[in-house]
Amino acid sequence: MSTKSKQSPTIGENARTAGGWGAARSVGEILLREHVPRSGSSMLAHHNKPDGYMCVSCAWAKPAKPHAMEFCEEGAKATAWEITTRRANRAFFAAHTLQELEQWSDHDLEEQGRLTHPMRWNSATDRYEPVSWDEAFDEIGRELRAISPQQVDFYTSGRASLETSYMYQLFARIFGSNNLPDSSNMCHESTSVGLPESIGATVGTAILSDFQNCDCIFYLAQNVATSSPRMLHDLQDAADRGVKIVTFNPLREAGLERFINPQMPSQMLTGRSTSISSEYFQVKNGGDIAALFGVCKALIEADDALKAMGASKVSGSDAAPDKPDNAAAVAFAASIAAADKKHVLDHDFINTHTLGFEEFAETARRHDWAELERVSGLTREQMIQAARIYAHSEAVLMIYGMGLTQHVMGVQNVHMVANLALLRGNVGKPGANICAVRGHSNVQGQRTVGITEKPALVPLDKLSELYQFDPPKWEGRSTVDTCKAIMQGEARAFVGLGGNFLRAVPETDAMEEAWRKLRLSVQIATKLNRSHVIHGEIAYLLPCLGRLEIDEQASGPQAVSIESSVAHFHGSRGRAKPASHELLSEPAIIAGIAKATLTRGQVPWDEWVGDYSKIRDAIEATYPETFRDFNKRMFQPGGISRPVPARERKWTTANQKANFITPQRLFPELDIGSDAGEVLNLTTLRANDQFNTTIYAYGDRYRGVKGTRQVVFMNEEDILRLGLKEGDLVDLTTAIHVVKMRRVMNFKVVRHDIPAGCCAAYYPEANPLFPLAHHDAKAKTPSYKLLPVRLSLSAQSSRS
Repeated sequence: MSTKSKQSPTIGENARTAGGWGAARSVGEILLREHVPRSGSSMLAHHNKPDGYMCVSCAWAKPAKPHAMEFCEEGAKATAWEITTRRANRAFFAAHTLQELEQWSDHDLEEQGRLTHPMRWNSATDRYEPVSWDEAFDEIGRELRAISPQQVDFYTSGRASLETSYMYQLFARIFGSNNLPDSSNMCHESTSVGLPESIGATVGTAILSDFQNCDCIFYLAQNVATSSPRMLHDLQDAADRGVKIVTFNPLREAGLERFINPQMPSQMLTGRSTSISSEYFQVKNGGDIAALFGVCKALIEADDALKAMGASKVSGSDAAPDKPDNAAAVAFAASIAAADKKHVLDHDFINTHTLGFEEFAETARRHDWAELERVSGLTREQMIQAARIYAHSEAVLMIYGMGLTQHVMGVQNVHMVANLALLRGNVGKPGANICAVRGHSNVQGQRTVGITEKPALVPLDKLSELYQFDPPKWEGRSTVDTCKAIMQGEARAFVGLGGNFLRAVPETDAMEEAWRKLRLSVQIATKLNRSHVIHGEIAYLLPCLGRLEIDEQASGPQAVSIESSVAHFHGSRGRAKPASHELLSEPAIIAGIAKATLTRGQVPWDEWVGDYSKIRDAIEATYPETFRDFNKRMFQPGGISRPVPARERKWTTANQKANFITPQRLFPELDIGSDAGEVLNLTTLRANDQFNTTIYAYGDRYRGVKGTRQVVFMNEEDILRLGLKEGDLVDLTTAIHVVKMRRVMNFKVVRHDIPAGCCAAYYPEANPLFPLAHHDAKAKTPSYKLLPVRLSLSAQSSRS
């Protein structure tokens, strides 16, 4: 096994400040390590600029007026990772069998560099060997035609462009399959299901200008410094003008505490930082619904008390609380009255725009404070304090991430965010909106152009008219469904457009075992990863151009388009020299497979590959309201705003209203049997040196971890209570009742600032613990942020 990337593991102090010289050094280190100090620096000058390229890392927006350096530490790593001078070429694959490469770490596989030639697995030598593109397309086409469309899955990672994604879904549907699982199924599907029910939008309603117009931000369950560092500029600007930022998050994260902006010499030279969070509430894993119910309860009870105070003035009676524990609500109401406000809630908005308020309000009133405290991990005073700030603000921006969506109750978590926003009309006005922070760069946009397993979300009639075929109407497989089909032998072929599917999904061990039984596995990729070295009976590894590379086609250099987290479409132009003259673009590879496979449909594949503007014309023809004048506007500064009716308080729900949707539980029912006191609720995390399944290095600067990722972060009280000590090696086992025990071994215990009863470990190292069935019932999003586990000393522990 290659171990050159690892160091002797050490654990230091948790950082309290993000950015600064640490971020600057990290950018310099990655450019040097990938041997691109000059070319990388030149590329970064065009990073997220209006006429430049869109970052291949997170999906945060390209502003109309960018900073001089419109990139962050994570974006710089992603750029260096793609334009590296390292090559996984013919000589590399000739020197290594896949059985050998299976023993390599995630980092060491990708660190070999860019793939250079199309490869086919040779079962006799157990090696990937070069093959011509025509041979690859011909055999893939023959194999696909021999398999039922219901048995083929077309997976998409979050980085493929709008043009590529449109072609890919069209190919799958003409082939006869709606099996289009994608990375959104694993991250924000709870948003795609929950928000339409609440406000009629499949995406958040926020835009960048909301940061300038809000007077309060509620920041929920997202680690900005690791997942979307460029947003720190927007948070810093808001904090500097006095906006209160109220944070709910289990761990104290550096980026949510303080930020030193590397682009501000006054901060870099003096060490002066900006305080980000005005209030920081460490909610327990899975305690989000209880915490938000507590805030809502405080608002509703204060509104009730304010009404009673007004009635008492009319009647001349005293405004005493009607029950002993209502004193806090009365005091809260008095503070609202002192500010010359007549209501805590926005009753005009509620009455005009919403349904379901009375049921929700009555449920909030009935919830017992003690139970809300127990489940959320917050005190009553903390929840009331959050409510006070909220009530005294006029335009509140709600920001949340995968800490809410990757849950057994992920959809209800999203409903609760919407419920809180609706109480004071904080949807559809400047500064007051909902921002669902997406992960990968175009994961949101892929769904916009048809990457979905749900045919009801796609204009099938229009596709049929444009391309002369009868689209399949049956509902396809989501990511969880695809995993189940592979494990049960119902899936026979898997085509992967990017990503590292096997490392991203739950039940890693069982999935790898089942994966080898696939008849065909095809991977379109830029770099080698574990999903490539585990393979089907016939396996192809097809290297593609990266987004940062010059894509020269018949009509000249091409551009592609991406959708950001705030639902704006942006153009992107590559500027780097391609890693190999053998590489094809993603559209060219899809067209090649499609032409070798399909026997129906009328699609000008070759014309599209020669000129991507024609693909954009086709996208506009399919979605005319969303992509009006697409080619003409795609490089306009600030991007093209996607129509989201809820931004204008137009509710495209079934009842044409925004809906208060009342969760029936505070916490999911999880069967953990006896000895519940020994169980901790695990959440998974991303490290500072990581993006999704890509591991840039074995470290996490913000959490003081060096040389390892095999750690479990624990509260000090839990370490003592369970008879452990910091530095022990422990095994983690799944605590909910499952047929087969799931375990990860030899994780080092690290003391951390995390609520008692909770623990945390890195994704994807902890993924083998997660049962496939442990997901949201509606969205099927894996519950990577909540899993009951038990800990025991490992056999390798010095004390075992």
